[in-house]
Amino acid sequence: MAMGAADIVPGVSGGTIALLTGIYERLIGAIKSVGLDTLVTLKDKGIKAAWQEIDGNFLLSILAGAATSIILLSKILHYLIETQPIMLWSFFFGLVLASVVYVMRQVTKWNALRLSWLALGTVVAALISLSPAAVLEPTPLSLFFAGSIAICAMILPGISGSFILLLMGMYSVVLGAVKSFDVVSLGFFAGGCLVGIMLFSRVLSWLLQHYHHATMALLSGFMLGALVKLWPWKQVISYRENSAGQQVPFIESPIWPWAQQEPQIGLAVGALIVGFSMVFVMDFLLKNKK
Repeated sequence: MAMGAADIVPGVSGGTIALLTGIYERLIGAIKSVGLDTLVTLKDKGIKAAWQEIDGNFLLSILAGAATSIILLSKILHYLIETQPIMLWSFFFGLVLASVVYVMRQVTKWNALRLSWLALGTVVAALISLSPAAVLEPTPLSLFFAGSIAICAMILPGISGSFILLLMGMYSVVLGAVKSFDVVSLGFFAGGCLVGIMLFSRVLSWLLQHYHHATMALLSGFMLGALVKLWPWKQVISYRENSAGQQVPFIESPIWPWAQQEPQIGLAVGALIVGFSMVFVMDFLLKNKK
């Protein structure tokens, strides 16, 4: 459910929540296991064997939880973004900052190479967060491409798939296709998502198996760089029209708290502390459960 809630907000990634809760590598492995081999197992050994091969119960629980969260929490989160943006962004800032600390602690023997991967991930995520928007023509090829890139971003911590769609100028196109039930457009987009996640999950799984600490350092960098997007005090550079025809912030630039008319510093610090503390409370509870 937490992954679903995270993916609702552009700039927050469900991959961050998966890393935090310790299920990231299992999730990548389960996604990677889905493929043509699954069909062979289904044919030769039946549904039960194929279901176990892809860790079906685990994937189903993730999908069900995320879908439930999106249905139940999307309106609440969007309401908070509009009415209490500083409090909400401060909470997520604290949550992701603590997640960076948590994941970095899993990397043993930090050296110059691993620090370089951390720096690379930080720079890439920060540049993506601050990038000006591009506008792609809504063709079948661009929809396929957008799907393949956005789904990869969704399983990377610190990089939001919905934000990537915004940067590509495809967010409103995809949302419009969903609303009008444009089967052709949705088919190309879904095809891109399927190909993207099948290929990328295999690459990521291989990296985690063979270069675990370097990969974790890179993922830590992605989350660290994403803090630029989550900074609570922002200046709106440009707006976009949402599905309701309203003008909402699109490209924003971080500013100092005192440059904002009502910085709400006390509220922001409180929300940040709550978000930061939640990570280590969750870690404590998970360790006790084990």
